[in-house]
Amino acid sequence: MQDRVLTLLEPRDFDLGPRPVGEAPYRHWTLTRDIDNVAWAVLDKAGAGANTLDDAVLVELDQILDRLEADRPAGLVIRSAKASGFIAGADVGQFRGASDVSEVEQRMARAHAITDRLEAVTFPTVAVAHGYALGGGLEVALACHNRIAVEGAKFGFPEVQLGLHPGLGGTARFTRLIDPLQAMQFMLTGKTIPARKARSLGLVDAVVPERHVRAAVRAAVKGELKHEQPGILDRLKDSGPARRIAARRMREEAARQAPGEHYPAPGALIDLWERHGGDFEAMKAAEIGSFARLMVSETAQNLIRVFFLREKLKGLAGGKSAIRRVHVIGAGAMGGDIAAWCAWSGLTVTLTDVKAEPIGGAIKRAAALYGKIGRDDRLKVRDALDRLIPDLKGQGARLADLVIEAAPEKVDLKKGLYAKLEPAMKTAAILATNTSSIPLETLREGLQRPERLVGLHFFNPVSRMQLVEVVRHDGLDPEVETAARAFAGAIDRLPAPARSAPGFIVNRALTPYLAEALVMLDEGVVKETIDKAAEDFGMPMGPIELADQVGLDICLAVADMLKRELGWAVPDAPQWLRDKVEQKKLGKKTGEGLYVWKEDGPVKAHDAPKPEPDMADRLILPLVNTAAALLGEGVSDDPDVIDAAMIFGAGFAPFRGGPLHYARRRGVGEVKARLEELAGKYGERFKPAAGWSKLEG
Repeated sequence: MQDRVLTLLEPRDFDLGPRPVGEAPYRHWTLTRDIDNVAWAVLDKAGAGANTLDDAVLVELDQILDRLEADRPAGLVIRSAKASGFIAGADVGQFRGASDVSEVEQRMARAHAITDRLEAVTFPTVAVAHGYALGGGLEVALACHNRIAVEGAKFGFPEVQLGLHPGLGGTARFTRLIDPLQAMQFMLTGKTIPARKARSLGLVDAVVPERHVRAAVRAAVKGELKHEQPGILDRLKDSGPARRIAARRMREEAARQAPGEHYPAPGALIDLWERHGGDFEAMKAAEIGSFARLMVSETAQNLIRVFFLREKLKGLAGGKSAIRRVHVIGAGAMGGDIAAWCAWSGLTVTLTDVKAEPIGGAIKRAAALYGKIGRDDRLKVRDALDRLIPDLKGQGARLADLVIEAAPEKVDLKKGLYAKLEPAMKTAAILATNTSSIPLETLREGLQRPERLVGLHFFNPVSRMQLVEVVRHDGLDPEVETAARAFAGAIDRLPAPARSAPGFIVNRALTPYLAEALVMLDEGVVKETIDKAAEDFGMPMGPIELADQVGLDICLAVADMLKRELGWAVPDAPQWLRDKVEQKKLGKKTGEGLYVWKEDGPVKAHDAPKPEPDMADRLILPLVNTAAALLGEGVSDDPDVIDAAMIFGAGFAPFRGGPLHYARRRGVGEVKARLEELAGKYGERFKPAAGWSKLEG
């Protein structure tokens, strides 16, 4: 406790009220009063880098309210001492494995009582938020009389991404405070709300720089920060007839985004508002039961698992990265976008290619990307473009801490580049290849410093796909692997460690899924029907559409290589696929592949036959079987890393929790028996892999 008090006594960047004196009576909070008799309750959750709400934090808040009601202050300010922000939401870890609805209801009812008590106090209360105020954190702020945003703050309810909706009274308070249709839209999408937008919505009462926080607090305590009350139109939107009409539209939109049978949270939120909107107490009470039922659902538990898989990969990034300068070779779709993302992440990047045109195209794509993701920060856009340096002669390799090769998937081409490149590099620099499938043992041949070659396999589109496979070979310097993981974390990507083997994790597991789709096409199954079978399982897109997205040339090259290297029993790629690649009908990037592509996506027939019962298992179980093989062969020794890689790198249905988790839930014995059955009907390619033994027992 003494260490924590000393920490709070150090110089602070935030106005946290008077400095605490003596031993703090709380583990997670400090409580002081300023000369105006305003109480400052500052949350600094012990042992955590960010504030989250759990039972202990809320119980201490309740104890603080006890003290303040006994000795009434002029007002109460709630702030965070964490640099990361206000409160990042509930600690979802406390709900992992929840299976009893009544137990969750009881916990949420106790939490509701505390936020209700905060709302009911007779002295002014002010939430001052910097950074992120999300989920349960925003719900605490909503229970205060006023909300002040420090410039740059962001607000939101991301619970839908965990298969939930707000559960601490937020559904009722948010729809009461602002336009209920806008409130519902933000809760249904999970989108964050920048501070200025929050002010225009009426979510916050002021947006101020940090230096003006104290003045804004005084104004709030004096009652000078008035927020607009909902107008007649907003009240009409919350009327029964209006809610019924709006709810119907919301359900249609939610169904387009994700099927309700897989993602029940949007439907539950819409039902809650339609039935109880406009009745504040009834909606709060009904929210508890609705939240509890969602919490114990398989979808929510699996999405909570995915949240922790993400945290696990973040942890694998380790410490701070020492890489400051990056040189990227190859300005195509992948290399150019890797360079753009590195520059956006604050690194100095040189980009080279054999011709000037691809470099120019990459800079143009980067400018478009920056304009989209940085529209609220023109200076950041300008600075990122300044850091992205065209380098036709490749001089940047001499100064780079990290060189990333993103050349076409041809062994001789890559080796030729390395032979010219390595002598020019700093001896301490790292050489990384973005190869999607070539074993590093092959690529390291002829290198002077093979111990400094590592795989950094990005996924397309780089700006949206979070996974980076960090691929090691048996001669890799461990410090290089550590540095490669840290680099991935520094550019806000999730490192998935993998041993060098054909296809690594994601492409190895994804290829039999895509190959089986091609077999079905050869059998005469309509491509839209094949995609629908995978989408019904929960995949974000079907294998035919995915093959077009990846590029038929890449799919063919990876499939040929894996069949050659692994001796797979999968059928040879059909001749018509080779013909398409020869004709440059490669998919989305050329406008035609298996589908014809328009600006809004692939052109699909709407009258395709429904999938047959076997189709989903024929597509999905080869992928699952290969994931088990990867575990058995030690490409990764951690089933969680394999599951995370397939979710974040290939879009495996998140609500299933990953392919190996799905197999365990379904039953390993049942999955193996089903594979044997499919092998009897369709061929040896379905035979269960040896790796299943590591998941049994």
